[in-house]
Order: sequence, then C-alpha cells, then structure tokens
Amino acid sequence: MPRPARPDRPARLAPPAWLTAGLKPAPTPVPWAAVVRASVAMSAPLAVGLAVGQPQYGALVSMGALSGVIGDTADAYRMRIFNIAVPQLFGALGVTLGALVYGQGWFAVGVLTLVALVSGMISSIGAVASVSGLLLLLNAVVGAGLPMPGPWWKAPLLLTVGGLFVLLLTLLGWPLRRAAPERAAVAGTYRAVAALYEATGDPGAYDARRQAVTTSLNQSYDLVLARRTRQHGRAPQLVRLLAQLNVLVPLLEAAPAAHLRARLVGPLPPAIPAAVRELADAVEEGRTGTPVLDLPAPERPAEKAVDHALRHAATVVHEAEPDPYNVDDRLGRPAALRVRARRAARAVLLSEASWRYGLRLALCIGLAQAFVSLIPVPRSYWVALTVTFVLKPDFGSVFSRAVLRALGTAAGLVLAALVLAEVPRGWWDVPVMAVLAALVPAFLAKGYAFQTAAITPVILLLSDMLNHQGFDLVLPRLYDSLIGCAIALVAGYLLWPESWHTRIGDRLADAVADTAAYVRCAFSGEGDRVARHRARRKLYRDLSTVRSEFQRALTEPPPTGPRAAAWSPLLVAVERIVDATTAARIRVDHGAPTPDPAEVTAVERELRELADGLRSSENLFEVHTELPGDENGVLAPLRQEVRAARAIAGPDLR
Repeated sequence: MPRPARPDRPARLAPPAWLTAGLKPAPTPVPWAAVVRASVAMSAPLAVGLAVGQPQYGALVSMGALSGVIGDTADAYRMRIFNIAVPQLFGALGVTLGALVYGQGWFAVGVLTLVALVSGMISSIGAVASVSGLLLLLNAVVGAGLPMPGPWWKAPLLLTVGGLFVLLLTLLGWPLRRAAPERAAVAGTYRAVAALYEATGDPGAYDARRQAVTTSLNQSYDLVLARRTRQHGRAPQLVRLLAQLNVLVPLLEAAPAAHLRARLVGPLPPAIPAAVRELADAVEEGRTGTPVLDLPAPERPAEKAVDHALRHAATVVHEAEPDPYNVDDRLGRPAALRVRARRAARAVLLSEASWRYGLRLALCIGLAQAFVSLIPVPRSYWVALTVTFVLKPDFGSVFSRAVLRALGTAAGLVLAALVLAEVPRGWWDVPVMAVLAALVPAFLAKGYAFQTAAITPVILLLSDMLNHQGFDLVLPRLYDSLIGCAIALVAGYLLWPESWHTRIGDRLADAVADTAAYVRCAFSGEGDRVARHRARRKLYRDLSTVRSEFQRALTEPPPTGPRAAAWSPLLVAVERIVDATTAARIRVDHGAPTPDPAEVTAVERELRELADGLRSSENLFEVHTELPGDENGVLAPLRQEVRAARAIAGPDLR
C-alpha cells in the first residue's frame, strides 16, 4: 500500500542575505606582524603604568595605541607615517575639547554636536581625513564622558604618545624594507595580469580577473605615486618601479583583444601567462640583465599586440636604471599640495554630500548627548561612541552596521565579562591586554561585526582602569550600544529620504557617458596614445568605485539592495564594452582596417541614450537596437556588447 504523500513543509524562516552577509568572515590572511605590534603597543604601556604606580596613565597611552592600530591600514612606510601621525593630532584636539566640557551639562551637548558636524564634514575628503574625523569625535566623546587626569594637557599628551609608539614599532623595519611594500605591490599586479591572460576565453573568469587587476593596479599606482617626487633622480628605486608599472599598460590594453581571440580561436599558449609570471618574479627580486623570452610566433593582430607588449615589458623590467626623465607619470601622479588643499577645502565647504553627512552625524550625536543628559545613564559616553561607529561613512550600510554593531558588542561583552569577573586587576591586566589587543588587527579585515567584537573588550578593560566599575559596567554598555544603534537607525537612517533611494544609478550613468566619450576618443583621432591611456585608466578606476558602491548597496534593506542587485549585470556589461573598445583599438593599431566613422557615431549615440535613460528612471527597461555595420569589422564585438547592455532589464521596483 503506497504511503500517503507528506504535506509540504513550510519554508524555514531565515534572515535575508543582505543582513547575513556581514556575519561571514572575509577570507583575508592574518597580518601576523600587525598582530605582534598591536600586542606589544597596547600591553607595554600598561606594564609601565603599573610599574610607576600610575595605571590610569598606562591606560590612556594604550587608548592612543589602539587608535594607531586601527589607523595603520597602509602598506608603504611613508603613507603609514601619514596615516598614523595625522589622526593622532586630531585625536589629541578631540580629547582636549571633551575634557574642557566634562560635567558642563548642556554646554557639553552643544560642543560635542559642533564637533560632530566638523568631524562628519572633514570625513568626506579621503581615507586619512576620515580616520582623523573619527578620532576627533571619538576622543571628544571620551574626554567629555570620563574623568581625565589633570592638568588639561596630560590626557592628549598620553594619547599621542600611544599613537606614536605604534608608529615607532611600525617604522622599525623601514631601513631594511624601504621599498619592499611598493615592489611587492607592483609584482602582485604583474601576477594579477598573468591570471587575467590565463582566464582569456572564459567570460566569467575573465571578468573577475579583470576586476582584480583594476584593484591591484589602483593600489600599486597609489603606493608608488604617493612617494613620487619631482626630483626624479633622487629616487631611482621608485623611478624603476614606476617604469615597470607603466609598461603594464600595453599588456592590459592587449588583454581584451587576446580574450576575443581566445573565444574565437582557442586558449592562448601557456607560455604567455608564464612569461608574465616570470616578469613578476623579476620585479620582486630586482633582477637586471638581458631577458630571455620563449614565445610562439604571432600571426593575428591580437597575438602581435600581446607579443609586442610582452617583449617591451621584459626589456623595461630588466633595465637597471631607466631614464628618470623618460618615465611618464601622467597616468595618475598626485597633484601639487596646493591644488590638493584647495580641492579638499572645496570638498568640505561646498559639497552637498559633506554637509549632508555632517548634519546627520551632528543630529545623532546631539540626540545621544541630550538623551543621556535627561535620563541618568552611568558612563553614558558609550551611546555617542556607538553612534559614531555606526554612522561612519566608509564602513558600509548604516542599517546593517547598526545590527552588526549590536551583535558584535554582545559578543565582545561576553568576553569582557569573563575577563572582568575572573581576572584580578593589576599585573594580570598586562597579559590579558596582550591577548585581546592581538585580536584587533586579526579581526579588522574580517568584517564589521568581528571588528566590533574585538575592540569592545579592549575599550572596556581600559575604561575600567579609569573608572574602576569592574563587572558592573558590562550590562550598561550593552544597553548603551542598543540605545546608540536605535538613535543611528532612526535619526541617521530612517528620517533621511536618501537612505531609501540609491544614487548608484547616477554614478553608473556617468560611467556610461564616460564610456561613450572613450569610444569617440579611441577612433575619432581626438587624442593621442597617452590621452587614450589616461581616459581608459580613469574609466576603469571610476568603474571600480561604482562597483564598490554596488557592493555597499547590496547590504541595504529593500528597495535599495534588490535594485542594486538588478543593476549589477549592467555594470558588468559596461566593463565589457570598455574591453571591446580597447580590443578594437589594439586590432586597428596592428593592421586591422579602421572602422567607418558612422559606426563609431552610432555606438556612441546608443551609449549616451543609455546614460540618459539611467538618469531619468530607477528601473531598467529592455531596448532592442539594430546597430548595423560590418559584421566582420573590428567593431562587431563592440556592437554586440552594446546590444547586450541595451537589452538588460530589471524588475519593476517602484
């Protein structure tokens, strides 16, 4: 007798993907050097403070060291000096202002609100300014919420000493590894290019490798050009690295043509990516001499472009002393300091985004301070600290951060409760801090929830050395975190209409319009080779920024997250259009017939219409376009990619 069919079980409830994404640790390696450095930098001051009978002084120095550990995110030593030292000055200013208004009631509320406005506005300038703004506000909140040792200059001095101690430990390897980070970055870019050539012919793998190359190239240029000086001859190592980096441009331009060739004919010979990997090893080891390349004879235009670019790269990589005045750094060299300062001032004072974020942060900090002034909350500085971290603009989605902050704080409080309940105060704090501090750099790159879980017990242990509350401060800190998350969600997210509407459509529209201009530049004769290189580099960098915005939008709740997911295929299509344009230009440079100007104009027109459509609507609609032209010409693959982009349609999310 057959068994009766079982009724369908109801689907198990599960949290949405946009929320659980932050709970998955990022697959990043553990930075063991940073782990050891953080452990020493934050435990040694406690030992010194206990030895001299001033544990609160050691706690303040360790707090400053924590700021230095968080800010040490660069690779090159010169950039690390800037990233650690500059924020410490803002942190010292913040704790000074906070200590001056400690116990001043509503006057303190007004001062911290104004500090929050300034902090939010300067955070829009760049990465260093963002960390500086963060420390300015965080230390001001701590200074206004905790009693600091007098006189007024002692607390900022001790915090600054802690940050400079981290900087000193960081610079110990500079004499031996002066240019090692830059050299490793350039070699890593060569390996990324080798992986790109290995992926030619496979559209999915090729797109992923191309994105990795763009990220690696951006990082390498940022590292090398940050140290580039106008007196070329004084930095021969950097001149050589920049020459090795610039010579990758022809290889990158030939990659789309090689990809098209691999799709039509078959995979590239393994000798080509192997040769690029050999160049990566030569860069990393600093080899010189005469290169030996065993490459197959090229036949097609794409093969000739790759062969020519690879042989030229091999010559430059093995060149001991390239001519410093023949190294073109116009592809991304930083502007003069005066120009950058003027741009930064304009970005702070005249930018709508700067004022918008500053006002949001000031509103939330003002509400947090007003709340704890009206309702007695013990050691209430934690509410404003939570608001500051949740509203940090470059940490991701505010909504997701609020949830992850609550979860991370809860996990960190469990660890802190064990420490405060079981470990006696005194010299046992030193080994405990050595272990807890080591977790901070290990978890920083794993995700926001993991970062919060690592930092929370460190701050609580240091706070206990200043206020001596012990285990009694654990539950109040959880309540404070929940209050801060609620304030950030309501006043910093729900009350602002922009939270419910993504601006990635406008940014993507700008990228499509720039792609249309790149098509015209590639075939109309309006720019020389260097101009095309610069246009292409800028376009890929902008697309990388747009992709980062997409990744951030995917963590937002509906409708922003689903809309970003619906538009993601169009971003991939635009990247393929840029590749197809570059491939066509390379084929023309190596003997293929020049396309009809009418075909170029038609492609440019379709792209501009696509850009206009993205600006006028938040929904994607399918558009069928003919784009007639020579089906055997160099623009045939480009027209195919444009048709595919125009045919992409997303769900109606109105």
